[in-house]
Amino acid sequence: MKRYNRYPILALALAGLLVACHSSQEDKDGYKTKLSFGPGEETKIAEAFLTLKDSSSIYLKEGTYKFDNLSIAQVKHIRIEGAGPDKTVLDFSSQSQGGEGIRVTDVNGFSIHGMTLKDSKGDLIKINKSREVVITYLHAIWSVSDSTSGGYAIYPVMCKNVLIENCYAQGASDAGIYVGQTDSAIVRKCKAYKNVAGCEIENTSNAQVYDNDFYGNTAGFLIFDLPDLSQRGGHVKAYNNHFHDNNERNFAKAGSFGSTWGVGNAAPGSGVVILSASDIELYNNRIINNNSSAISVVSGFFIDPNAGAKMNDHYDPIPKNIRIHDNEMQVGDSFPPAVYEHHTGKILVGLEQQLNAQDPARKNARLPFITYDGITSNVLTKGNAANPDSICIRQQQPNLFVNVHALQMGTKEWRPDTDVTPFLCK
Repeated sequence: MKRYNRYPILALALAGLLVACHSSQEDKDGYKTKLSFGPGEETKIAEAFLTLKDSSSIYLKEGTYKFDNLSIAQVKHIRIEGAGPDKTVLDFSSQSQGGEGIRVTDVNGFSIHGMTLKDSKGDLIKINKSREVVITYLHAIWSVSDSTSGGYAIYPVMCKNVLIENCYAQGASDAGIYVGQTDSAIVRKCKAYKNVAGCEIENTSNAQVYDNDFYGNTAGFLIFDLPDLSQRGGHVKAYNNHFHDNNERNFAKAGSFGSTWGVGNAAPGSGVVILSASDIELYNNRIINNNSSAISVVSGFFIDPNAGAKMNDHYDPIPKNIRIHDNEMQVGDSFPPAVYEHHTGKILVGLEQQLNAQDPARKNARLPFITYDGITSNVLTKGNAANPDSICIRQQQPNLFVNVHALQMGTKEWRPDTDVTPFLCK
């Protein structure tokens, strides 16, 4: 009898071992609930997103999934994972209404990786009011790059501690990768192509943008501070990036053009645009063949004469403490064709013409690499310092810099100048 009973005892021991192994795997991954789905289970997936509990992961197997939208809210420690961006595809092209493809709200500890999102009517993924956000190996794409595309492909906003890594964004009518009103963010090893802006850091503090490739957009990289938002940005570093061949037409939605604060103001052929942002360092980048302006530093007054009335603790229209050094810069022989149809682009064309008319010795040279509108805090303080806002430039290129003296544009006194001396790093 004793020998006969060994088998149930052995079975129980094995079962206990298997349970122990399963539990240790859960402990290792850190997720209490693990769900897995395949194509054809879209209804179950949508329900799972809505009913997720804390410490849950969802794995989406290889294949194409069709969704209206997906939503996750008010949970902790969530992972969404696919088999890889070339294998797991979430297609939102059949949405019955506008809005995001994936919306994530108030999640503490959210990661998504290993899939492609495509063709939503609104933003492809919006992550709002969340913390400890990790977005890796995510492709976010619109098949057609025009004003019918959503605004943002990858869009964390009002978040804290964000990492966007090894991602690809294409076709956004605003910014491919957009980080807004966020504290502490890293964007690295990403690519952005055929967007209005490849990447935009807006009203975001303590951000680092490095080892990225932004190309074939209207503008490569934007650092903006805008009025009437929840926080002021600053302390942004961008380095070791390749911003190149951003010369495409601006196809932003109509509301982004003109005297508004939208990305519609970005001229075709812009490499980097710094607007009203302060405490910025731009260095060791390759800024190549952005054939209107390699780098533009612009105040809020340049696009809105009433910017001063919007000043508060969260907004100052004057860019301050800008350090630009050790960047490689090249431009082509002529403006991109799209610039002649764009309101800001026409200003850049006129600026180049004015410089060459003033100084025949320039021999019809191209617009200098760095364009500074020259609107300083002197307009607010009535001062007369040459460089009151600590613009610091250390670059070796000839034809390096132009101070537009933008407040004089349209008058007989307008004479932009190329004297960089007051702005050289001390």
